[in-house]
Amino acid sequence: MQFEPQGPRYSVKNNQVLFQHWSIAFGNNANSGPRLYDLRFKGERIVYELSIQEAISVYGSNGPTGMVTRYMDGYFGIGRFVYHLVRGIDCPYFATYVDTHYLLDSDTYVRNKDSICIFELNSGLPLRRHSSALGSFYYGGLANTVLVIRSIATLGNYDYVFDFMFYQNGAIETKVHATGYISSSFYMEGGNNYGNRVGPHTLGTIHTHFINYKVDLDVGGINNSVVAHDMEFEAVKVPWSSEGQIQRTRLTKKVLENENQTAFGLHSSMPRYIQFASDKKNKWENERSYRIQMVSFAGDFLPETSPVHNAMNWAKYKLAVTKRKDEEPQSSSIYNQNDPWSPTVKFSSFINNENIKDEDLVAWITAGFLHIPHAEDIPNTVTAGNGVGFFLRPYNYFNEDPSVHSHDAVYFQPHESYNSCSTNPLACLRDTAACAPQLPEFSYNGFDNTFVAI
Repeated sequence: MQFEPQGPRYSVKNNQVLFQHWSIAFGNNANSGPRLYDLRFKGERIVYELSIQEAISVYGSNGPTGMVTRYMDGYFGIGRFVYHLVRGIDCPYFATYVDTHYLLDSDTYVRNKDSICIFELNSGLPLRRHSSALGSFYYGGLANTVLVIRSIATLGNYDYVFDFMFYQNGAIETKVHATGYISSSFYMEGGNNYGNRVGPHTLGTIHTHFINYKVDLDVGGINNSVVAHDMEFEAVKVPWSSEGQIQRTRLTKKVLENENQTAFGLHSSMPRYIQFASDKKNKWENERSYRIQMVSFAGDFLPETSPVHNAMNWAKYKLAVTKRKDEEPQSSSIYNQNDPWSPTVKFSSFINNENIKDEDLVAWITAGFLHIPHAEDIPNTVTAGNGVGFFLRPYNYFNEDPSVHSHDAVYFQPHESYNSCSTNPLACLRDTAACAPQLPEFSYNGFDNTFVAI
């Protein structure tokens, strides 16, 4: 159990949360679900809008219902079904819980009590650390504590756990986990071509999950450009020998100048570093940037020959960057489920080769995974291994890692007392967290090893 004996280190007032250098406005759209606005680090806006747009599932089966099932969850209302969170299971027991409200199909508003939770989480992994025994002796490290804003949408049989996480180094992680129970078909001959048998008469039917996000980055200002960095090998002769040759790693750089160049299909190659770059420079004359790093295992999307392909064709792109327009606020529509053959919003129409260099830009990011249900999905699909999302990471945005200034950081050398509170705040835990029973005394023996100083 996580406990904060001196109270939380974040504050929540109305729909704003403050945590260390972070400031975030949060909310919930009845149709599309959780959304954040005006994400700032040290007072500078990094993201104007970070929001879920749509979640879809495409099923396969040899049964008549299962083979035509295509769910577009925005139609049902992702944010509408963000329900009460259970303390100690859905969120840490001592998290801060916030109500959400919506006005839909009623003359009065509906309140979903305690449907957003906010908490600080120690991941159990150091954000950074180094123990030096080469030339000098010291230890420096920082525990990876993050702020989490979470809500869980229960859409029929599936539960989606939506997390937004904020790191002390200025990074943002967006993640969704799927749990709940599987949709199934009656098991009959040939069923194993469409999933696995999971009960006497039950076929767990194969399906895909796709979740689309809108990320309106404002890195160093409203106008940005998309820059791609990657690597290649070049054959060069070594300077000290006319006969020697090596394969040298070289950085490649390219500015992607139009929307067509930044529309990356699910299985198309994409540079491994994609960043929104400002024309402003850091101390080292690098463009201040934020990198988009995706973690996704999406299966195939519907072929273009499908008559309902256009209703959710945002899912065929793992990343697309477009010029921001008021008339393109969302990648989908609640009406697309009703008429998928002539959809109200066809996302691919957003991509029309417009210039995106030094413009106000939006990234549309798709994360997803293929789910082939199996016996262990009974009674519920587990979250372990079923999480996808993306990071927004500073890339030359700062002059150094801003977490070096964290009050949680620890640094000490052999001649210093590592049991001193001024040197090492962890040494004081026995006093500051006296409510924790039998907290062991802090100790460190890393300097007892014998090394050769160079």
